[in-house]
Amino acid sequence: MAVTRTLEADVLRRQDPELADILLGELDRQSTTLQLNAAENFTSPAVLAALGSALANKYAEGYPGARYHGGCEIVDVAERLAVERAKALFGAEHANVQAHSGSSAVLAAYAALLRPGDTVLALGLPYGGHLTHGSPANFSGRWFDFVPYGVDAETGLIDYEQMRLLARTHRPKAIVCGSIAYPRHIDYAAFREAADEVGAYLIADAAHPIGLVAGKAAPNPVPYADVVCATTHKVLRGPRGGMVLCGAELAGQVDRAVFPFTQGGAQMHTIAAKAVAFGEAAAPEFGGYVRQVVANARVLAAALAAEGLAVTTGGTDTHLLTADPAPLGVDGRTARARLAAAGMVLDCCALPHADARGLRLGTAAVTTQGMGEEEMPRIASLMAGVLRDQVEGKQVREKVRELVTAFPPYPG
Repeated sequence: MAVTRTLEADVLRRQDPELADILLGELDRQSTTLQLNAAENFTSPAVLAALGSALANKYAEGYPGARYHGGCEIVDVAERLAVERAKALFGAEHANVQAHSGSSAVLAAYAALLRPGDTVLALGLPYGGHLTHGSPANFSGRWFDFVPYGVDAETGLIDYEQMRLLARTHRPKAIVCGSIAYPRHIDYAAFREAADEVGAYLIADAAHPIGLVAGKAAPNPVPYADVVCATTHKVLRGPRGGMVLCGAELAGQVDRAVFPFTQGGAQMHTIAAKAVAFGEAAAPEFGGYVRQVVANARVLAAALAAEGLAVTTGGTDTHLLTADPAPLGVDGRTARARLAAAGMVLDCCALPHADARGLRLGTAAVTTQGMGEEEMPRIASLMAGVLRDQVEGKQVREKVRELVTAFPPYPG
């Protein structure tokens, strides 16, 4: 692998061989196991180059043209480029690209629009809501009064009528739409209508679908939401980080909420890597990539259902799917552990209207590697064999290695 050879020749090998071995070990893990985590992907070598650049040395509190440190002339250009690319990619009037993560982006949105004690309506955690959507272990659940809406018990789809009734009853200051485990497109127009009816802000947490939006394979929340929070990794295939999109009238509030209210100095190497990712996502071939991601996810969902797993909502519109392995005689946590031992890496998640954990998996990373619809039934078969305990994990792991090495994430 080119990346491996570069790292081996790098100064890190001479300066700190122990850490170099750790990095090489992680690269080997990623290159020999199936990365089915719905929240992960492989960045391009260009994104990695920006992350490891001299921009990591620069302290740059503030915004372009108004920094608290000298010597920011060059990094100002990098941040302006990232901002302009993000605005063009998503059709937003304003973009803040400094958020360190998706959670940081959500925190900034709340800080810009809300005050402690305000009522917020969001998808309940058992139905796929994020920690920042009201978990008592998170700042959101401690600082705000969250009211959860849910999904239909039979279909698993968002109960929009329940959401509207709760909004009319509780008159929230904001309504949050978005999920970490909802496999269907969100009806942003319905949320906008509900928010307007009760005079609430609409916050879209688009951490998962934003990459699909960039490739025009999912609805764009920007025309509907007052503020859109997102990550720059996952399907978008950029560095780990966040961003906030909004209209011009909220730009000042959002920027002040990011800095100085919730964060200090911007990570300029990460912002440059975000600019690279936005540029890559604007290329025509990125649209083909995300369409393949969705096609792969749909085939994988159907193949898992054929193997006996209970796929929630009956399938997926996006890059992710969730499934209950109970019909195969195993619970979610045990299933995840068995699959990990066999070289298949994915997550657990809550199952709607069930006191059990299911599996959450996605196709963004394997699609980046070049896998297509032909490989998805094979993956489903390998998973089912492990979950039924019909095949030894070591045997499956070797088959997984053979599959993955045929599609190296960093060929060279």
